[in-house]
Amino acid sequence: METMVERLRRRARLVLALRLAVLVFLVGGWELGVRAGLIDPFFFGQPSGIVEKLIDWFQNGTSIGPLWKQIWVTIYEAGAGFLIGAVMGILCGIALGRNQLLSDVFSIYIKVINSVPRVVLAPIFIMLFGLGLTSKVALSFVMVFFVVFSNAFQGVREADRNLIANAQILGARDWQLTRTVVIPSAMSWIFASLHVSFGFAIVGAIVGEFVGARHGIGLLINVAKGSFDAGGMYAAIVIIMVVALAAEYLMTLVENRLAKWRPAPHQDDHA
Repeated sequence: METMVERLRRRARLVLALRLAVLVFLVGGWELGVRAGLIDPFFFGQPSGIVEKLIDWFQNGTSIGPLWKQIWVTIYEAGAGFLIGAVMGILCGIALGRNQLLSDVFSIYIKVINSVPRVVLAPIFIMLFGLGLTSKVALSFVMVFFVVFSNAFQGVREADRNLIANAQILGARDWQLTRTVVIPSAMSWIFASLHVSFGFAIVGAIVGEFVGARHGIGLLINVAKGSFDAGGMYAAIVIIMVVALAAEYLMTLVENRLAKWRPAPHQDDHA
C-alpha cells in the first residue's frame, strides 16, 4: 500500500512535470509563432533572441556597464527599501493595533497618504534625493510600508480574544501579552504581506530607475526601449523575474524556520 510519503513524492513529481510542460508549451509556442510569421518579433521579441541577449550581456556587459552591477544596484535598492519598510510597517502596525488612541489619531493620516498612488512619488523623491540610490530606496520603502502595516495592524486586531483574556488572568503585562500572544497570532498576516511586498519593492526600484538613474535594471529596460530592442527589454524582465523568485524562495525558508508551530498545509489525497 502506498504510504503518505510516497504519495507526496509522486505528487511533487507530477507538479514539477506539469510546470515544465506548461513552460515548454508557452515558450515553444512563442518561438514557433515567431518562426512561422504569426508573431512579430519587433514587438514581442523571440525566446532564442532573449537567450542570446542574456548571454551577450553576461559575457560582454551592457551598454550602461557590467550586467552584474545593474542587477546588484536594483537588488540593493529593493532590498534596502523592503527591509526598512517591513520593519517600520510591522512596528507601526503592532503599535497602532495595540493602542486605540494612537490608532484614532494617526489612522486618518495613514489613509490620506495611502490614497496617493505611490509611483507618482518617484519624481518627488528624485528631486529630493537625486539620481542616486536613496531616491529608489525611498520609493521602495513607501511601496512596502503600507502593505506590511495594513496586515500587521489587522493581524493584531484579529488576535484571539480568549487567549488574550487567559494571559491577562495569569498576570501577563502589556509587553508580555504583545510578545507572547499578539505578535505570534499576527505572524501569518505579516508573512503574507512580506511575500507580496518584496515584489512591490522591486516595482518601486524599477519605476525610480525609469524616472531617473545612473544604473539598474530599470535603466537597462529604458535604454532598450529607446533603441526599440524588444529582446533587451524581455531579457531584463527575465532577470527581474529570477530575482523575485529567488527572494520568494528565501522568504519561504525564513517563514518555515520562524513559524514551525503552524500545521502542515493540507494536501489533496486524491491528486
